Amino acid sequence: MDNLENLLVPRVARLCQPCSDRPSRRDLLRWGLACGAACALGRSGLALAQQDAAGTGALAGPKLEGVARHPAMFWEKLEQNQVKCTLCPRECAVADVERGYCGVRENQGGEYQTLVYGALCSRNVDPIEKKPLFHYLPGTPAYSIATAGCNIECKFCQNWRISQFRPEQVDSWLWLPRRLVAECRQWRCPTIAYTYSEPVVFYEYMHDAAALARQHGIGSVMISNGYIQEKPLRQLCRQLTGVKVDLKAFTERFYAEWCAGHLKPVLEALEVLKDIGIWLELVVLIIPTLNDSPDEIKQMSAWVVKHLGPDVPMHFTRFHPTYRVTNLPRTPIPTLDRCRQIALDAGVHYVYAGNVPMHPGENTYCHSCQTELIRRVGFRVASNKIRNGKCPKCSTPIPGVWSQQQALAFKPRN
Repeated sequence: MDNLENLLVPRVARLCQPCSDRPSRRDLLRWGLACGAACALGRSGLALAQQDAAGTGALAGPKLEGVARHPAMFWEKLEQNQVKCTLCPRECAVADVERGYCGVRENQGGEYQTLVYGALCSRNVDPIEKKPLFHYLPGTPAYSIATAGCNIECKFCQNWRISQFRPEQVDSWLWLPRRLVAECRQWRCPTIAYTYSEPVVFYEYMHDAAALARQHGIGSVMISNGYIQEKPLRQLCRQLTGVKVDLKAFTERFYAEWCAGHLKPVLEALEVLKDIGIWLELVVLIIPTLNDSPDEIKQMSAWVVKHLGPDVPMHFTRFHPTYRVTNLPRTPIPTLDRCRQIALDAGVHYVYAGNVPMHPGENTYCHSCQTELIRRVGFRVASNKIRNGKCPKCSTPIPGVWSQQQALAFKPRN
């Protein structure tokens, strides 16, 4: 979901479709404003992509040959040179010279290694709103990076060209933590976002980079599927300053059929994040007929309020056909409106509609007096009225991370 293509390309594509499916004038206006907002961001990923092409950007220079081997964390030795990975809920038992499900962690003679330490295949400076994180330093840029690999397979993955490939199949550049932090400072980014693919599979790199970044006054946010075990999650959060989790659905059947995973470990990870006390936001990609039933959204929202609290923002975002799911239509906007209202009625204080430029559900409202606090146009913050973390009208504290000092002051509660 952290993909600019999903905002711009589908609307452009509609212009080539039959008249009955052409966009309305309102759609064209929304698309035009969103394009303008994206182009106006001086440090956007598009701007850096042009610099990279000119040979001056972060990924300029020789490509990484082979893989970037580094000792892996969180694994156990087994008999006959086998190992068991304890990083994610799969707990892969890996024979010698074999890899785990993610394809980026390999057993070499009974020693487990990561093959993507610093092996960047994607790098951009994005608005933090693109992650999306709406209550974390709004209006600031995030230095966004990824390596190849993922520990689940969503058939609707928007970044499948890197997440579902092995490191040898993706062009990568070696970008070690010190170099990453130096460029983040050069671009004056207060945050590094580990995103696009699945950061859990490049855990070691994320852990070390986030630790070094914190020493230099830079925060780190993980944009994740939440498929991670408790021990590594708790250790990682000592270095992070925020987390966004994609909650794919609220049924085991959906996770099994459409993600090759399980719901239960994700819910357990969310409860661990709540216990840790780190800033957390949730995103639910609403896919027509698959996870959009009112009952499911009601159960999900009730679970969030009970187990995570009403102040965890929920983003219901619009699906666009991609990867292995191209037979379903884009999510109707009324469906997003309905999901949003169900969550609000369940007691969630901050609920957003995503991938719909100019929708009022993109904005932040005080949950107490309903004053508009943050107005957004696409990924751009048009206005922000929050003062000292409070509503200027009724002085209600607004949950979130509103300053870099606050971000870096975070320490795990448990």
